Amino acid sequence: QVQLVESGGGLVQAGGSLRLSCAASGRTLRDYAMGWFRQVPGKEREFLASINWSGGSADYADSVKGRFTISRDNAKNTVYLQMNSLKPEDTAVYYCASTFYYSSYVRAAVDFGSWGQGTQVTVSS
Repeated sequence: QVQLVESGGGLVQAGGSLRLSCAASGRTLRDYAMGWFRQVPGKEREFLASINWSGGSADYADSVKGRFTISRDNAKNTVYLQMNSLKPEDTAVYYCASTFYYSSYVRAAVDFGSWGQGTQVTVSS
């Protein structure tokens, strides 16, 4: 099973940018499609984006389309989430997760097997 560790979160002003990283170990990342989710207290985990095994195809939630970009570097066993034009409502704990499946229908948290511990992103107004 792959182990995932997120990094890159922090405090940023509205309109700013952050890049999150998700480093994988234990298994090669190219065995998995990958996703990013976020969660705020009292709410369900929200799908943000996913990327296929090669990085040639990506899927985005409407809430982040055009602002966030998911990418991967299989040689570095790392997945990224570039977040631009951040808004206060983007404040959440951000998680990366792995799955053996990829399509625009694979967006539920239960479709993803391994999860990182999360990284906090706080956007101030």
